Amino acid sequence: MKMNNLLKFIPLLAVALLASCGGKEKDGSAESEASQKSNVRVEEVQLVAVDQISTFTATIEADQVNNIAPAMGGRIRKIYVDVGAYVRRGQALVAMDAANFTQQQTQVATLRRDYERYNELFAVGGISKQQLDQAKTQLDIAESALNNLGENTTLTSPVSGVVTARNYDAGDVASQLPILTIENINPVKVMVNVSESYYSNVVKGMPVEVQADALGNETFQGKVTLIYPTIDPMSHTFTVEVSVPNSDQRLRPGMFARVKMNFGTNERPLVSDKAVLKQTGSNDRYVFIEKEGKAIYTLVELGTRLADKYEIVSGLSAGDRVITEGNTGLIDGAAVEVVQ
Repeated sequence: MKMNNLLKFIPLLAVALLASCGGKEKDGSAESEASQKSNVRVEEVQLVAVDQISTFTATIEADQVNNIAPAMGGRIRKIYVDVGAYVRRGQALVAMDAANFTQQQTQVATLRRDYERYNELFAVGGISKQQLDQAKTQLDIAESALNNLGENTTLTSPVSGVVTARNYDAGDVASQLPILTIENINPVKVMVNVSESYYSNVVKGMPVEVQADALGNETFQGKVTLIYPTIDPMSHTFTVEVSVPNSDQRLRPGMFARVKMNFGTNERPLVSDKAVLKQTGSNDRYVFIEKEGKAIYTLVELGTRLADKYEIVSGLSAGDRVITEGNTGLIDGAAVEVVQ
């Protein structure tokens, strides 16, 4: 009798135990799923007016470069300046051999006396008008030659500037190379190769900001003075000439420079730099967007960095919920939970 009662009780005990174990498994599964969700913080994307500033590399050049040399080769008698000297427009720089000039002076003096004598004879009817005109023509030609020789005997500077090269010494015979090179460096010009995508945005007179690597973070203000009309088919750039005042002559030809151009403003998304990740093995940048409890992998194109935020050129829209914390190690489609 006791054995029968015991046998009846065993199945009931087994059912109870199974029910108990099943409940625990169910609870454990729910706890496991909850523990697999990553806690993240998000930031809603908003459109902000962002200055469209692009930076280009450039080279600083002199505004004008003049090579000082005689029209014909000759012996140099004296050079009055050296490299680094500042010269004024019209200042005498070089004295060439004056033998030809002296000879031409004598010829002009003779022809001038002849013309004056012919003029007196013509007044009293001693010669014809044709003879007088011939004498005047000869004098004019000789004076023109004298002026030309004068310009090539005493060489002067056509501009105010700095002597940047000297290729001869007194006593040398000037041949192929210029004797001196004078460069006007106030203002200087900066030659910029700009991407062809900006061709319609660059206009004469637009202000630009110039920095020379040799002068640290010091900035100089300039403006566009010339836009070249053709585009290089290899580099897909066009040349822009920028004029920069340089009264203190701190900017020097040959310096490497960076030119910033502002092409106006655009409404663009801004996101925290903590949200932007770099794709391993490439230069791609991406973010994760939180959508319906999932992390969505999204490629983005970066624009300008503004303090601790990035301008996003493409990939995001206003209202997107970008994950800014807890994004490390996430994969596309991973379950996430937004925390405050």
